[in-house]
Amino acid sequence: MIWDIVITLGCIVAMIFIWIILYDTNRFVIRNYSFGDKRIKKSIRLVVLADLHNKQYGRDNRLLLEVVRNCEPDIILVAGDILTAKPGKKPDVAIRFMEELARDYTIYYGNGNHEHRLKLYPEKYGELGRIYDEALEKMGVHRLINAHADLPEYGIRIYGSEIDRFYYKRFRVQHMKGNYLEGLLGRPGECYYNILLAHNPDYFPQYADWGADMVFSGHVHGGMVRIPFWGKGVVSPNVRLFPAYDGGLFRQDKSLMLLSRGLGMHTIPIRLFNPGEVLVVELNPED
Repeated sequence: MIWDIVITLGCIVAMIFIWIILYDTNRFVIRNYSFGDKRIKKSIRLVVLADLHNKQYGRDNRLLLEVVRNCEPDIILVAGDILTAKPGKKPDVAIRFMEELARDYTIYYGNGNHEHRLKLYPEKYGELGRIYDEALEKMGVHRLINAHADLPEYGIRIYGSEIDRFYYKRFRVQHMKGNYLEGLLGRPGECYYNILLAHNPDYFPQYADWGADMVFSGHVHGGMVRIPFWGKGVVSPNVRLFPAYDGGLFRQDKSLMLLSRGLGMHTIPIRLFNPGEVLVVELNPED
């Protein structure tokens, strides 16, 4: 009798968790932030997207596109991994999504490890990297691959970093030399508010030391599963339990990092207590 009760309760709990996984894996939320700085000349609204990984919210991502449009951004920032690097996989979902956005908005795109992987290993992924790159170029998307773009009207400079694959190795955070980022990006502009699109959040202290005022990252997917009440993410793609940077707002000296929990997943495509998210960020002048 007791075992029957235990088994019944276990089945009920399992069904509840399965329902939550199905619910959280197929929804996203909007998170709003607002910041000010004296170097910002004019208010600007950003929508930040990361880690879609070919996920579709509605046919051709209509639900996601509708939400982005309702947010009325001035520009869109991409913090990487809109598609998934997988042999034989077509980039059609990512391309259609980006085409719809590019019709209405200026987009600044920083690569994630999946975009980077495509061009590093063409023998494995074939023409996928070239097809995707050419499609983004045709749309007029601004690719920031260890490069920057100035928005003088707003007093903002946007950098996009693409760090070596070495820094994505599993199990531990690798040592990054102090001058590594300067070698990739040069020095940040002193009279600009410097935004850095840096897909891997593990190196936020180095991004702060380099001089980023605001970092937008992704990659960790919120830890896949989040612990209720505690709010910590359980595991990172680098196979580390309870990563220090899992999602949300972080501070390092004078620098801020907004770490997106992303919109999709890959390999193990589930989320638990961890819906996808779209970041809406207001940057305003401040004396």
